[in-house]
Amino acid sequence: MSDKKNLHQEEQDCEMTENIEKTADNEASEAPEVDELTALKEENAKLKDAYLRACAETENTKKRCMQEIEKNSKFALSSFAKELLSVADNLHRAVTSVKKTDCKECESLLQGVVMTQKELTKVFEKFGIKKIDSLDKVFDPNFEQVVQEVDDPSKPAGTVVAELQSAYLINDRILREAIVVVTKGGKK
Repeated sequence: MSDKKNLHQEEQDCEMTENIEKTADNEASEAPEVDELTALKEENAKLKDAYLRACAETENTKKRCMQEIEKNSKFALSSFAKELLSVADNLHRAVTSVKKTDCKECESLLQGVVMTQKELTKVFEKFGIKKIDSLDKVFDPNFEQVVQEVDDPSKPAGTVVAELQSAYLINDRILREAIVVVTKGGKK
């Protein structure tokens, strides 16, 4: 019986030793698993951050492209519109020159030119082109270019007294500056 007890005791000791070894092995193998898990979590966080940054950059690029497309569509007509301004100037000159004469035969011609001028103005408005009236206003270097100064004591210095060429805007951007004559001296 004592042999059985001893044998049983030895078996228990062996099992205990095996359990201790397994526990040590598990603890040793768990340490790398914890490190590996931490490393994977860090890598996951970095990849998630990179993904979010890439998404944000894509959105920003999309917005910039949309703004650029909108800007291009608004101002694509600029060069064409600029060429048409000389037509508007010539129509205006024709109207003012016929009005200065007292010619009865020119009346129907004047009406035709005025109608053409009005139609051109409607088309300009449709595409966001506006004429800026400078006459009798204070000189603004953003929209006007001075070619001459004249003495006129009845008006403040810098007042536009003649407009040789009208200024135009396209979608609130300067298309062409006005060429003007301003007063010098004058009252303040």
